[in-house]
Amino acid sequence: MNLKKTFLFLLKSVGAVLSIVIFYLLCGYLIPFIEVPAEKTNEPKVIEIYILTNGVHTDLVMPIKNEEMDWGKELPFENTISRRSDFNYLSVGWGDKGFYLDTPTWAELKPSTALKAAFWMSESAMHCTYYFEMTEGKDCKKLLLTKKQYQNLVKYIKDKFDRDVNGNVVFIETDAVYGIHDAFYDAKGKYSFLETCNTWANNGLKAAGQKAALWTPSDMGIFQHYN
Repeated sequence: MNLKKTFLFLLKSVGAVLSIVIFYLLCGYLIPFIEVPAEKTNEPKVIEIYILTNGVHTDLVMPIKNEEMDWGKELPFENTISRRSDFNYLSVGWGDKGFYLDTPTWAELKPSTALKAAFWMSESAMHCTYYFEMTEGKDCKKLLLTKKQYQNLVKYIKDKFDRDVNGNVVFIETDAVYGIHDAFYDAKGKYSFLETCNTWANNGLKAAGQKAALWTPSDMGIFQHYN
């Protein structure tokens, strides 16, 4: 009798987990189709930004320097391997620290890393990459913002960086960079299956008054509104 009860309990548990996974996948597919429209404004749109995806992860791309913000002062060029300072664009993404630093490729993904990331059990990080130019395509879309919209986006991004007692961003010294023009920084918040890297980027578009998905865990949920 005990064995039968145990089996039924395990069967129900597996069924419950599968139901949750299926429900999540359905929500992750359907909810992104609900579009949050761009805010209406009569102000001139004069600042060029981009959304960029590597096929999984969405970054927000901004000019290195303009009247509103100088990212070179906020995020020192010396923190990259190249140490060059003649870039034109900065790409910023937020995500799970374990994924960023311990999983250079999907083949190296550990179950423990995935579990911690999914259930709020690890820290987060900002991945910042410098570019000389941006090329529009399926994976890179240009948007035009007003000065006020850009200021809101800058605030949204800056608020996600963790900072030391002096208010400076916290640079992560690591060999896990993806190239010679990028760097990692400590970030606020916990990554989870409800708030992914793409959820963060999508919310950034909302903060900037741009069209976005109501909620999305994937890059597809964002880019389908910019076809």
